[in-house]
Amino acid sequence: MTRGTGVGSFPGSTQHDYDEALAIVLGELAADEHGLAFVPEVPGRGAGAGLTGRTLGLVTELDADLQPEGWRLTGTSGAAPVDQRRARSLLAQDLDALEERAAGHAGPFKTQVAGPWTLAATVERPRGDKVLADHSARRDLAQALALAVAEHLADLRRRLPDATELILQVDEPALPTVLAGGVPTASGFGKHRTVHPPEASEALAWVLDAATAAGATPWVHSCAPGVPIGLLRGAGARGVMLDLDLLDADGHDAAAEALEAGDTVVAGIVPTTGALPSDRALIERVLRWLDLLGLDPELVGTSLAVSPTCGLAGATPAAARQALKLSRAVARSVSG
Repeated sequence: MTRGTGVGSFPGSTQHDYDEALAIVLGELAADEHGLAFVPEVPGRGAGAGLTGRTLGLVTELDADLQPEGWRLTGTSGAAPVDQRRARSLLAQDLDALEERAAGHAGPFKTQVAGPWTLAATVERPRGDKVLADHSARRDLAQALALAVAEHLADLRRRLPDATELILQVDEPALPTVLAGGVPTASGFGKHRTVHPPEASEALAWVLDAATAAGATPWVHSCAPGVPIGLLRGAGARGVMLDLDLLDADGHDAAAEALEAGDTVVAGIVPTTGALPSDRALIERVLRWLDLLGLDPELVGTSLAVSPTCGLAGATPAAARQALKLSRAVARSVSG
């Protein structure tokens, strides 16, 4: 059974906008078995609501504050800095709204966090430059994230006790750049050293294994070129979320291998900007792609899902709703 879902982010800048995003997600994706609902994100409300700030709000082992250049680890322990507390409070408020609106939800449910390598590439060390520059610091951050993931999933399970499955989506938009040695240093004149695949896999595995141990299914999402699908699956990802337009020949082959092995592939095909195509055009796109891979839609249906190509923060609320509606409609039709 193919399902339609979303990546996570929605447009808006207020709590009312979050409530509207939640209503859209539940209305479009919680109605039947072809939808996969999720915890929406509205990053336009401020740094604490963005991907990095929202995830740091979950992390209790490390303190972080907000600087003009972005989030920074403080290197201290004790009471969390005010910015981190605000991020934590905002997420708790969002989850309270979810618990109230999704009471009795008896299907699968997805939540999203930033991955260890995207955090390492965006968060600064106490002494400056990115966490990525320090082997020990990036190790500590990944392990703290693994603990936070376990706590977050336990909290979500308590809030949604009837959910049949929890899915953790680990967002890693920066991972291909990290592996390629393309993340700029603080000066802007150099690049951080390449992180080799064994270390990248190990840090991801800590987080993905924590999700599995908490009873959730771990997925990894990246709407960037060069997604290392084999590395993600080797680290424990049981699902990968991809923008089909950004896959090269090796990426298509790796996606086919994942589907044949029974892992989930979420095909990002619904545009997030510009005019939206018809559901018929999108259905034909998915079927052509499966035919290119030599896969029978009936045999991979349970492993295939459909989504927008990336987040919807830059869309209008109406377009965001339509993008989710299209994802679910395509999923239903591909399922036959």
